Amino acid sequence: MLAETGLLAGRSATTHWSFTVKLAESFPDIHVDESRITVEDGNFITAGGVLAWTDLGLKLVDRYLGSTIMIETARYMLVDPPGREQRYYSNFAPKLHHGDTAILKVQHWLQNHAPNMPSVKEMAQLSGLEERTFLRRFHKATGLKPTEYCQRLRVGKAREMLEFTNKTIEQIAWAIGYEDPGSFRKVFHRVVGLSPGEYRRRFAVALSA
Repeated sequence: MLAETGLLAGRSATTHWSFTVKLAESFPDIHVDESRITVEDGNFITAGGVLAWTDLGLKLVDRYLGSTIMIETARYMLVDPPGREQRYYSNFAPKLHHGDTAILKVQHWLQNHAPNMPSVKEMAQLSGLEERTFLRRFHKATGLKPTEYCQRLRVGKAREMLEFTNKTIEQIAWAIGYEDPGSFRKVFHRVVGLSPGEYRRRFAVALSA
C-alpha cells in the first residue's frame, strides 16, 4: 500500500523475503533490499515478516531514546537487538515463470546437478544457445549469473544438511561439490550472512548422535 502511494519512489525499502521479487517487479523505482529485516530511509522505515515489529520497535526506541535504552529494552523482552538479517531465514526461490524455455530447461537440470558445478559451456550446450547469448538470457531470466545461481542451489542444500543432519561441515562441503571446505565457508557466509557453524547453532534440529 505504501509503495502504491509513490512515497517510496527512489528510496530503499524491504518486505518479507517471499514478496521482495514481486515488490521489485511491481515498483522498479524502489530499491528493494531483501537481505535486511528493517530498512530506514529518511522518515520511512519498512520491515519484513510478521514478527519484524520487534526489530522495528527497537529501532524506534534507539532513534528516540538512545542505544542504551534500546539494549535494555531488548534484554527485558528477551529478544535479539537489531542486527539480524532476512537472509538468515529466507530460502532461495528461483524465478521459473519468465517464459524462456531454453533457460528453464537448464534450471530444471541444475536442480539435480548443481553439486557437480557444471561449466557455463556445458549449460549453454544444454540450452542450445551460443555461450554469450546463454549468459545474457540466463541473467535476464533469473536475475543471477549461472555461477551465482549454482551457488544458491548448493547453499540451499547445505542449509538443509546443517539443519537436519549431524554431518560435519567438511562432509557437507564435499557432499555439495566443494573440494575445499574453506571456499564453501566463504560462499556460505556471503550468501547467508552467517558462517555454517553459526547457522547450525541457530537453526539445527536436535538430533541424537
